[in-house]
Amino acid sequence: MTTETAARTGVYECMFLAGQAAAAQFGDLLTHINELIARANGEVISMRKWDDRRLAYEIDKQKRGVYILAYINCPCDQVGHLERDVQISDRLLRVLVTSAAHLSAEEIAAADDRQALQDEAKMRAERAEAGEEEGASKVRLGAPEQAAAAPAAAPAEAPAEASTEAPAEAPVAAPAEAAVEAPTETPSE
Repeated sequence: MTTETAARTGVYECMFLAGQAAAAQFGDLLTHINELIARANGEVISMRKWDDRRLAYEIDKQKRGVYILAYINCPCDQVGHLERDVQISDRLLRVLVTSAAHLSAEEIAAADDRQALQDEAKMRAERAEAGEEEGASKVRLGAPEQAAAAPAAAPAEAPAEASTEAPAEAPVAAPAEAAVEAPTETPSE
């Protein structure tokens, strides 16, 4: 007779919440979630992105979050370890683990959208690369382009302003010129 007992396993529904900073590197986030599940001796049955939304209250100074829904097969005694690993993680803000005994295998399989997650991770990585390249090409030395264009436009606008309202310097210069010109216009007889 052996004293070994088989570890009871169950199917669990896990809702992971990641901040926007971690979601910017979406592929790394998915890898991190899979590693945490593997550390808990779990197996991912299905995974999909549930939503990307504004949080009801700030969590670790994050106002928005990405929710990842995963169905896993995991030993019952390892669920607490998974929750603890998420609390320690710097990429994930929260996790909610509940039993998925009420769902059939077909319903869980229908929720699997791992290919869309991989596609979104590629798309976000490409977008980040394009953003870095644009940022690198926009680096300029000296004054910004907008500030350089403003002085060129200012003289063109000055006559329009002069017709409606004279600038502060113009009235001071005009009377001095008029005073000098007045004696020269009088005819000498």
